[in-house]
Amino acid sequence: MKSTLAEKDERTIAIEHASYRWAYLVLSYGLLLSTMYRSLVRGEGAWDLLGLVILGGAVSTLYRANFRVLSRRWLMISVASALGAAVLAVVIVLLLR
Repeated sequence: MKSTLAEKDERTIAIEHASYRWAYLVLSYGLLLSTMYRSLVRGEGAWDLLGLVILGGAVSTLYRANFRVLSRRWLMISVASALGAAVLAVVIVLLLR
């Protein structure tokens, strides 16, 4: 008798998607930490690494926008995050002068 298992079910797909999310978060924050280290400790420009973080976010956003799954809540959180990051950047620049 031959036993066949379903290759992928909803649970498997959900776990795969969660694993991709965690991997993306680890890589993004790892790149950000590496960028901070290169900039603050070694005094090097790290725009290449920062560009990778931004490009990763842009690809994800464009993919979701293409399939029209972006919500108003997502937009508000994104705008608030961008504004918060800009304010924090200005504060850091002013403190390091």
